[in-house]
This record gives sequence, structure tokens and C-alpha cells, in this order.
Amino acid sequence: QVQLVESGGGLVQAGGSLRLSCAASRSILSISAVSWHRQAPGEQRELVAAMPSSGSANYADSVRSRFTISRDNAKNTVYLQMNTLKPEDTAVYYCNADIQVIGQTFLGVWGQGTLVTVSS
Repeated sequence: QVQLVESGGGLVQAGGSLRLSCAASRSILSISAVSWHRQAPGEQRELVAAMPSSGSANYADSVRSRFTISRDNAKNTVYLQMNTLKPEDTAVYYCNADIQVIGQTFLGVWGQGTLVTVSS
């Protein structure tokens, strides 16, 4: 089994920035179909940003122009750069991706989440 591990969450003031990272828990061949989601207290999990295997990234309207999804293929790591954060961005952020290891592909693997809190 392989897991995704997010990091980079924390407490930040409104207007600040954070960069979230998402990496596999062990050595893998590749990571694809990556996306970031978030879930605020009492709310459903929502898609924030996605980077398909082909094509350009897409973003939720609420974060477009403020958040950027990217990946480092050499490190098999996915990032979410979050700028101009707002209190309404407060949520647990999760990454999701397809992971390829020798002889097997794991589809739609979730990380455990990292908490982002934006104070006003």
C-alpha cells in the first residue's frame, strides 16, 4: 500500500501565503491526475484545484488567481501555492492522486489532510 502525505499547513493571517506539499509515503514510479480538495467544518469536501495528466490545471472560482497547483516530477511531489489567503479558506486540505508503483497503479489515493487556518 502507498499513502499520500500532506504538509505545510498552519496558521496564517489574512493576506498571507502558504505552500502545501503532497508526497508519497514511499518510493514510487510516478504520480498523476493530481488534485487538491478542502473541507471546512460542517461543509462538504470541495475541489480546489486539479492538474490532469494532460491539459491545463483548473481551479474553483473561489481560489482562481490566488492558488496555483504544480508538481515536481523528479520528486513526485505536488504543491499548492496559496496566496492572498482569506478567512474563508480555512479548512483541512487534502491531496488526491493516482500513484504508480512497480506492477501496480493505485487510483484516487487520498492524503490524511493538513489544516490551514486563516485569521482575520
